[in-house]
Amino acid sequence: MPSRSSSSRALWRDSDFRHLWAGQTASQFGAQSSQVVLPLVAVVALQAGAVQLGALRAVQQLPILFFSLIVGVWVDRWRPRSVMVLADFGRAAVLAAIPVAVLLGMLGMPVLLVVGFLVGTLSVCFDVGYQASLVRVVARDRLAQGNSALEGSRSAAQVGGPALGGAMVSLVSAPYAVVASGGFFLLSALSIRRIRSGETAPRRAEQHPRVGRQIAEGLQLVFRNAALRSVAVASGIFQFSFAALMTVYLLFLPRTLHLSGATVGLVLAAMGPGALLGSLLSARLPGRFGYGTVMVASAFLADGVMLCVPALHGSSAATVALLMAVNFLFGVFSQLVDVTVTTVRQTLTPARIQGRVVATINFLGMGMTPLGSLLGGWVAGRWGLRTGLLLTAVALAASPLFMASSPLARLGRRLPGAEVL
Repeated sequence: MPSRSSSSRALWRDSDFRHLWAGQTASQFGAQSSQVVLPLVAVVALQAGAVQLGALRAVQQLPILFFSLIVGVWVDRWRPRSVMVLADFGRAAVLAAIPVAVLLGMLGMPVLLVVGFLVGTLSVCFDVGYQASLVRVVARDRLAQGNSALEGSRSAAQVGGPALGGAMVSLVSAPYAVVASGGFFLLSALSIRRIRSGETAPRRAEQHPRVGRQIAEGLQLVFRNAALRSVAVASGIFQFSFAALMTVYLLFLPRTLHLSGATVGLVLAAMGPGALLGSLLSARLPGRFGYGTVMVASAFLADGVMLCVPALHGSSAATVALLMAVNFLFGVFSQLVDVTVTTVRQTLTPARIQGRVVATINFLGMGMTPLGSLLGGWVAGRWGLRTGLLLTAVALAASPLFMASSPLARLGRRLPGAEVL
């Protein structure tokens, strides 16, 4: 049996994996920075309130609900590489509309809502594409290492992306800060288009089953397998609560704690080093303690630390340091959950249907985020930011409670292969 280090070296010698990794890294930098900049455009440049910010976050997330299932079919039918490249070229072009709207004197919430919806739609295409692409590029026995590397790059983006976005908002006006995000999307597209392996030519349309039948196949696989079904439910509970929490959180930091845009970016960036550590641990801990134990314990710890945030007051250095510590710990444990769950899902899913299973779980899980964002805005408007933050933080605990009672908790050190489904 090859050693872990020799397997890791073989992974990085694969040029197609390196192109995927580099492109996904650049894309994550673009996504992470834009997730900070777009809300700050609304809050700082347009003076948006809690309900308007909730609406903006909701329209960014609605495409997950509307388009995930059909995008899963596209990814399985065509080249994931092509889907990812077109998605990132598209995101760069759409974001460029914001500074153009400023120059024309047309920037307002309607423009921002349209941009948010289009960027969200293209993000669905990229996310399904890259999650389905890994199993076509690397062998299944290297999936844990491949996921660890990809999630490690996402962690690095969580450090640099929000910090870059916050800094750009401070250096130039918020509407022009989106240019940096668009540049990262262009770099991603140029790297990913160089992938060659696992990219078989698409079949003619008449060779495909009907779209409805292909969507149904993905849904049936997820609902038929207890572990995949549990992943979808746990994801839905978490994403709903986390979307509500983040809507309140993005208002709580500048308006209740009076933090500047650069400081908000710095605080959010603290999740990145934690997530990087979580990615490194995810390649080792499941094999030692079992996948179920790592998932459930990490979920409880990640969600538990967020309960500390509503107790903070003021904008002192101590408050900022505590916020960064909370975000660091959340990054560690939430990343452990993310990478472990991704490896479970990829291992249990046949390669030919990866795109549809990713899309189905995203649809059932992340499809709840628009409702969560709207709820977060409503709760903040009704009970205030501090109380709203506490309520949404408490709601996060429902996800690890479900996981502890599901088949996921019983997964051991080895996972069954897709052939058993």
